[in-house]
Amino acid sequence: MHIAFITFLAAVTEETAKAGKSIGLGVGGGLGAVGAGVGIGIIFGKVIESVTRQPEMRDEITSIQWLGFALTEAVVFYGLLGSILAYVLV
Repeated sequence: MHIAFITFLAAVTEETAKAGKSIGLGVGGGLGAVGAGVGIGIIFGKVIESVTRQPEMRDEITSIQWLGFALTEAVVFYGLLGSILAYVLV
């Protein structure tokens, strides 16, 4: 009876670990996407304000905008990659 109980606990622990890893994968990817969405919204909002105030600087502002967009979008991939690595390695 004691061995059966230990086997039951091992099964529960393994299932709990899988569930925790799955939740971590979702939370890591989700928070990365939310953070990037907020950042991209701020970038484009500030670009609209800047171009409205100084239309002659539109080309320079747009080039800086795309650099900021690319760097902010990289956050999604870092969050997704980190959560996938945690899922696989832990």
